[in-house]
Amino acid sequence: MAKTKTVYVCSNCGADSPKWLGKCPNCGEWNTYVEEIVAKEPAAKRVGLAEKDGVRPVLLRDVTALEEARIDMGDDELNRVLGGGLVKGSLVLIGGEPGIGKSTLILQTVLHLKGLKTLYISGEESLRQLKLRADRLSRESSDCFILCETNLDRILTQAMNIQPDLMVIDSIQTIFMENIESSPGSVSQVRECSAAILKYAKESGVPVLLIGHINKEGSIAGPKVLEHIVDTVLQFEGDRHYLYRILRSIKNRFGSTSELGIYEMRQNGLREVSNPSELLLTQDHEGLSGVAIAATIEGARPFLIETQALVSSAVYGTPQRSATGFDLRRMHMLLAVLEKRAGFKLIQKDVFLNIAGGLKVNDPAIDLAVISSILSSSLDISIESGVCMAGEVGLSGEIRPINRIEQRVLEAEKLGFTRIIIPYNNLKGFDLTKIKMQVLQVRKVEEAFRHLFG
Repeated sequence: MAKTKTVYVCSNCGADSPKWLGKCPNCGEWNTYVEEIVAKEPAAKRVGLAEKDGVRPVLLRDVTALEEARIDMGDDELNRVLGGGLVKGSLVLIGGEPGIGKSTLILQTVLHLKGLKTLYISGEESLRQLKLRADRLSRESSDCFILCETNLDRILTQAMNIQPDLMVIDSIQTIFMENIESSPGSVSQVRECSAAILKYAKESGVPVLLIGHINKEGSIAGPKVLEHIVDTVLQFEGDRHYLYRILRSIKNRFGSTSELGIYEMRQNGLREVSNPSELLLTQDHEGLSGVAIAATIEGARPFLIETQALVSSAVYGTPQRSATGFDLRRMHMLLAVLEKRAGFKLIQKDVFLNIAGGLKVNDPAIDLAVISSILSSSLDISIESGVCMAGEVGLSGEIRPINRIEQRVLEAEKLGFTRIIIPYNNLKGFDLTKIKMQVLQVRKVEEAFRHLFG
């Protein structure tokens, strides 16, 4: 008979302790330890894999590697992030904030699939709610089965009967197993349910898409072991007040984690954005000060974005500093560089910075565009249309080289820009004769300002 014991598990990070603790020593959160009863199997019942299946070590050169069979999801952005399609027998976890569009993305994708039998498990919505959502998406599928159930044993029984080609579970935090006493969404329930689903996926070869919640820090809710169990972790992010959504790959055993997909939220669902630069750039900023175009890279995709700045006299004693879509501390550093190295006094000025489109950009190559837009607003001089820039700004005022400069230059040329400002000697080995636009290479911020403002 299995022995039972009581342990205390952190609901935030999954760390366990033999006694209750007020503060988790692993993640630092307060009042997150919950009591759980675990069963410990006797040592005599444990059987090693080598004894049971005859597993033996083999030389790496003797292993035959075949290309993984993938399912075309009918969505170019989703296929790109997955690495070319959904691998059969894989377990994919998609996380994101409430209301960001996780269920909409998956439902519209599975309804679009033709010739694939899909089982959609919903633990949060009723059949009527799912029907209303499908009608809003204007999509119908004769091969999509809907099941509103939270008991994992019943779910797997129905999956064995239907034998689908693809299974979706929305969401993993609502699923539970009867032999575990804790409530759905707890650490032990999420861990054991995901392990059982992984076993089903590997044995049957059916790919499973899991939709997961996130906590207030923005990471996947539940134990960290959930992200280790699954094959792929996708993060669906964006601001609900803006149209654009970004699908990032955090972990991918079958592809690259540098890819990302961009969607536009509409009334009838999510639309793929194949060329985000054209949507993120407005065409009527000519003559307006405080606008600079940056050539940035998100994942492995180059696109151009608007960097907008507003500099005005401080009304109160302490000047205000605000940044949307950009790191505020890095903006403070760039303002110090402007004052120390370029001689522009902004100590009595309010500075507001915004990345157009509601995007959050972490690429240091937009530093040059940030300080150029700030200076443009401060001097009230507009930057000439057809000019874009890319470069990281150092503390001494130098323009540092950046990665993937060729992709940035080619993207700017494709969109019709006539000049681009880049770091000096950043295009070594690149044939500039193929580029029709003017490429200006600068060493310091002063040189860039002379090209922009004369």
